[in-house]
Amino acid sequence: MTASRDTLPRPAIDLVDADTALFLDADGTLLAFADDPDAVGLADGLLDTLDSLHAALGGAMALVSGRAISALDRIFDRPHWAAAGQHGMERRDTTGNLVTLPVDTAELARLREAVHAVAAELPGVRVEDKSWSVAWHCRERPEYQAELARRAPEIAAGFPGFELQPGSYVFEFKPRGMDKGVAVAAFLDEAPFRGRRPVYLGDDLTDEHGFAVVNARGGASVRIGARTPSQATFTLSSPADVHAWLDSVKARLTQGAASAT
Repeated sequence: MTASRDTLPRPAIDLVDADTALFLDADGTLLAFADDPDAVGLADGLLDTLDSLHAALGGAMALVSGRAISALDRIFDRPHWAAAGQHGMERRDTTGNLVTLPVDTAELARLREAVHAVAAELPGVRVEDKSWSVAWHCRERPEYQAELARRAPEIAAGFPGFELQPGSYVFEFKPRGMDKGVAVAAFLDEAPFRGRRPVYLGDDLTDEHGFAVVNARGGASVRIGARTPSQATFTLSSPADVHAWLDSVKARLTQGAASAT
C-alpha cells in the first residue's frame, strides 16, 4: 500500500524499544545532502546519540547505505557497527565479518569507462566511483537530470551484470539482483537482529526495498522527506527531524535502562 505524506503519521517515540532491530540509511536520513558526496559531515551530537542507541539495542543497529562501507567508516568512524554498503553488495556483521558478492571485474571496468565518458560531456556532473558500483551525481547541475535519465538506461542495457538504480539527483549502476532489502533480510537472520521487530529509516527510492522487507516482517518503515509513492508506514521531514526523533528515542531507552537497574 502506498500513501502520500499527508496520510503518513509521525512515528511515536516508543516505536523503538529494547527489542528493536534498527536500520538506518545514511545520506538524506542521518546525513544532510551535499553537492559533493565526500563533503558531508556529522551534525553535532549525532554520533553520541547513535552510540547510545547501539548500546541500548545490544548492537542490533546497522547502517544500510549506497555508500561503500569504507566510506561509512570514514564518516562515522565506527568499524564495529554492522553495515551494508553499496546497496548490500558488501555487508559487515556485528563480529566484523565482511561478505562481498562476486562481480565481473572486466565488465565493471568497461562500465566505469562508459560512465566517465558521459560525465566528461556534462560539466558539473560528478562520478562516484565505488569499489563495485559507479554513479552519476547531478545535484550541482540539476538541468542535466533529464539527459542522464535518458542515457542511463541505454548504458545499463549494455551491461547485463549490472542494473540501474536511480535516486535523488543520482543514477547508480550496481550489480544486478542486490538491493537494501536483501541486506536487511540477511541481517534479520543473524544475531543480534534475529527475532527482533525491525524498524527502517530511509529517504530514497533505494530504501523502498528495505521498507518492503521490514513491513513483511511485522516491523515499521519511516520515510524521510516527502517522496511519493512509498511503502512507508510513518514519516519524518528531514535529517534534522530524524536527529531530534532519535534523541528522544535515546532518552526513553536510556532512562528505561537506568530505572531497571
